[in-house]
Amino acid sequence: MEKYDEIVLAWKNQKLRSAAELEAALNGYVIQFAYHSGKIENPQITYNDTREIFDHDGVTNYTGDVRTIFEIRNAKDAAHLIFDAFDHREPITTDLLLRLHYELTKNTYDARRWQVGERPGMIKQHDYVTGRYEVGCAPEDAAAELGTLLEEIRQAPLHTNTHVFTAAAYFHARFENIHPFSDGNGRIGRLAMNYFLLLYDHPPVVIHEEDKNLYYQSLEAYDTNEELVPLKLFLKAELVKTWDHPRFLRHAHDAAVR
Repeated sequence: MEKYDEIVLAWKNQKLRSAAELEAALNGYVIQFAYHSGKIENPQITYNDTREIFDHDGVTNYTGDVRTIFEIRNAKDAAHLIFDAFDHREPITTDLLLRLHYELTKNTYDARRWQVGERPGMIKQHDYVTGRYEVGCAPEDAAAELGTLLEEIRQAPLHTNTHVFTAAAYFHARFENIHPFSDGNGRIGRLAMNYFLLLYDHPPVVIHEEDKNLYYQSLEAYDTNEELVPLKLFLKAELVKTWDHPRFLRHAHDAAVR
């Protein structure tokens, strides 16, 4: 059995049905996800600060940029929203994405964005492009393109683990290509992709900050040629890196036999 298949089977054996069960299964991994996802774009984020905020709602002896603290605290709030949405099996909709975006970016927009009318929890009002290939749709097209993506995901065949994983990779690649918000697209794209995986009883993926160059390369492969294979291979490797250790596999096995 391939290691990916072993991990997915172990995850499914836990038979997670409630937010409380999911939170217990993700104990420690939520902090890992928040740390790595945040640090990909903000090098000031540290693991110790992230753990302090998640565990104690604050940090001691901090002298850095206050925006960094808001970003970490927001990641904690967004995680709570994910658990609540999972409890209600809320599908991914534009409304959910707007709420997630608000939680992830509140109190972090700079003065320039605020002055031109951009707000947390709102589709972008102006044109923002990113990367070597200047991806990002026009602001007047963002809502429609996001709606089309969500409809594609709703209609996708999701009968196997491969189907679900492919749909998650496609969602992430296309979401980042659309770039529907003025800020926070990477963080919300990674979080929403993982929520999609959780909805279909699939383990989430920590995209490790030390692998961000490979991550960006795999996204660029989609941006330039609509080639999804590099991102799928990258995400599969990151999933194995996230979950391939005895504690998780043993815990999942114990849950299955209870």
